[in-house]
Amino acid sequence: MAKKQTDAEQDSPFAEQPFVAHLLELRDRLLRAVIAVGLVFLGIFPFANDLYVVVAEPLMAHLPEGTSMIATEVASPFLTPFKLSLMASILVALPFLLYQLWAFVAPGLYKHEQRMVLPLVASSTILFYVGMLFAYFVVFPLVFAFLVGAAPEGVTVATDIAKYLDFIITLFFAFGLAFEVPIATILLVWMGATTPDALVQKRPYIVVGAFVIGMFLTPPDVISQTLLALPMLVLFELGIILSRIFLRQKEKAEAARDAEGSQEPPPPPPPPGGGAPRPATQTAGAAGFGAGVPGEPSPFDDQGRLDSSRFVALTEDEMDAELDRAEAEETGQGPRQEDQKPKGEHNDDQGPADDEPEHELDPVDAKLRRIQALREEGKETEARLVLYEVLAEGNDNQIFVARNILAQLDS
Repeated sequence: MAKKQTDAEQDSPFAEQPFVAHLLELRDRLLRAVIAVGLVFLGIFPFANDLYVVVAEPLMAHLPEGTSMIATEVASPFLTPFKLSLMASILVALPFLLYQLWAFVAPGLYKHEQRMVLPLVASSTILFYVGMLFAYFVVFPLVFAFLVGAAPEGVTVATDIAKYLDFIITLFFAFGLAFEVPIATILLVWMGATTPDALVQKRPYIVVGAFVIGMFLTPPDVISQTLLALPMLVLFELGIILSRIFLRQKEKAEAARDAEGSQEPPPPPPPPGGGAPRPATQTAGAAGFGAGVPGEPSPFDDQGRLDSSRFVALTEDEMDAELDRAEAEETGQGPRQEDQKPKGEHNDDQGPADDEPEHELDPVDAKLRRIQALREEGKETEARLVLYEVLAEGNDNQIFVARNILAQLDS
């Protein structure tokens, strides 16, 4: 039977949200992204014609004297700058769009994944812009010089403005995506799909694949294909170097977590008033306590204080046996723990143990029973609070049982 969520769990930001809540958040994120692109578009569109002149400069510089670009469609003089303004708005707003994507996905990631993803998103954006700049300043002049110079004699090169825009947008995105190779390499290593050594062994296939990708993403000329493949290969080698650094940092972080997990749990807080734990007086404890049991080392030092270095956690079976013993004492079917105390010793706010009726359960043992019930209900936080009360009020055996339960909760 599924347990009912408490009010604190429902109010927690990490509580599981219904499916409709995720859809509403996705709608809000998409709406913000659309508004951002619209605002940037309103600022760019008045300068659409000037922007088209800038992107057409690499071709215009190589056209024969006396020629220019043309518009073969009726609506091209308006729709082509409009399309360019819209694409430029998306590119300018790209960091904000990626931030909205990050904000939607981040709550479902672990902290170490969040620390990893955020730098990857930022670096991928920068690399995309660098790829576009590389295409504009390096690739376009070489490609257009080659294409215009390769025109047969008597053929006038007069490129349509819409066709030219489609051409440069294809190259922009091709080089922008090609410059994401280091990010793709790191992600593959991070997910465990491959290793840097395996990528080095597959380098000949990567070289062939880079030229094949360049053939499909660029126009049918050798120059643009080569200019796309070579940066991809350089960035692939850079990705291998970065992935090796990432793996070393990941191994160090895992080693640090393992070292922290192997440390003993912190000792329990001292009793109220700063008093020392009660001295060990039992000479015959129950099974698993290790106090006075033949063949078992005592968990107490020479001064009667509980020594954490000698502490051995009970198994589940031993813990069940201890709880059964406490229940037997409650029903009067077994030796009561108070009978083992020295005469005159009693719990706080209680009379002498010898004067208590036999059918009454020791208050600390009652708290141990309550702790077991809370654990079965999955209320570990409340169980820990009661455990601290036992550590402050109980005798040595009860404190030992409480420490075992804390060790089980911590594990």
